[in-house]
Amino acid sequence: MSENQPAGSYGLSAAGAGGAMAAPVLAYLPPRPRAYRPKIALIGCGGISAYHLRAYREMGLDVVALCDRDPARAEKRRVEFFPGAAVVSDFHDVLRRDEIEVVDVALHPEGRVEVIEAALRARKHVLSQKPFVLDLAVGERLVALAAAQGVRLAVNQNGRWAPHFSYMAAAIHAGVIGDVASVDFTLQWDHTWTAGTPFEAIHHLVLFDFGIHWFDLAARFMGGRRPERVWASVARTVGQKMKPPMLGQVGIDYPGAQVRLNFNGHVQHGQEDRTVVCGCRGTLRSFGPSLSEQALTLHTAAGQASVPLDGTWFSSGFQGAMGELLCAIEEGREPTHSARNNLSSLALCFAALASADAGVPVRPGSVTAISK
Repeated sequence: MSENQPAGSYGLSAAGAGGAMAAPVLAYLPPRPRAYRPKIALIGCGGISAYHLRAYREMGLDVVALCDRDPARAEKRRVEFFPGAAVVSDFHDVLRRDEIEVVDVALHPEGRVEVIEAALRARKHVLSQKPFVLDLAVGERLVALAAAQGVRLAVNQNGRWAPHFSYMAAAIHAGVIGDVASVDFTLQWDHTWTAGTPFEAIHHLVLFDFGIHWFDLAARFMGGRRPERVWASVARTVGQKMKPPMLGQVGIDYPGAQVRLNFNGHVQHGQEDRTVVCGCRGTLRSFGPSLSEQALTLHTAAGQASVPLDGTWFSSGFQGAMGELLCAIEEGREPTHSARNNLSSLALCFAALASADAGVPVRPGSVTAISK
């Protein structure tokens, strides 16, 4: 950097104040380990497992076992993605295989803790499906167990590696827009595909099972700043037939900053996802008809940049979650999406659920457990 270059300008080439400029080059694509290629097992072969396995196949990873209580589901995934993998119905059979080093646990929360704990005791590195746990004390216990066993425990918060969110986080942490003053997430999408599935039994489907991505992003964007309170409400839409409320709004207060989340999961025409992050030196703005189709721009005193993005939520997201875990194992460090890190995201989510139920603001961390 030149001694005359303003701090925080990051070498952006501007075409004059307020004009077009080149976007800063930042590392936002899913990380890949340099040489580490462990044998991996997937436990839980439901609908979401196809996205996991497709991402792993594209990465050239070695998935050697697929486990599900219904062997037919595991067999279907084997034929689709990893023909050489073994199919088993008992997860203990997976954990007894010494050559398997990493286990992806893609189960619902109620059955997940037993499997994660057993995997950690078998000294397997674990990638847990989100939301991680229903009780923060249970999460702390699993974090401590992983540390005692010398293995890594990460949470599949794949939204972190959606291209627009990953670039935004990289820009924020590089200081491109200065200290964050506000973050606005606004989503209008069709979540009615969950009707008639086990997901419909989750009362806070929008804020908990889906919204955990955005609580996690809020915590990530705010970079460890301590939230003061969370306030939230939910409602059923006009004409809604699904059981869970499809409308939700959340406000998170930080010292000198706010994060706001607005959800409507009952929009079948004209869907849109929009994110605006305002800092003291610039703004990041991304919008599009879906989470995988986003146009991202950066605005600073130097001008405006359109940010070219590679990848999509589902390809980059699942590659990033597993890739970061493998990199952390290879480099002997804690993954950025570690279970320990994810507990702060869960604390925000739990506070929001309690606020929506009680109609009052709630301090994050004061609610330590929930029931779905």
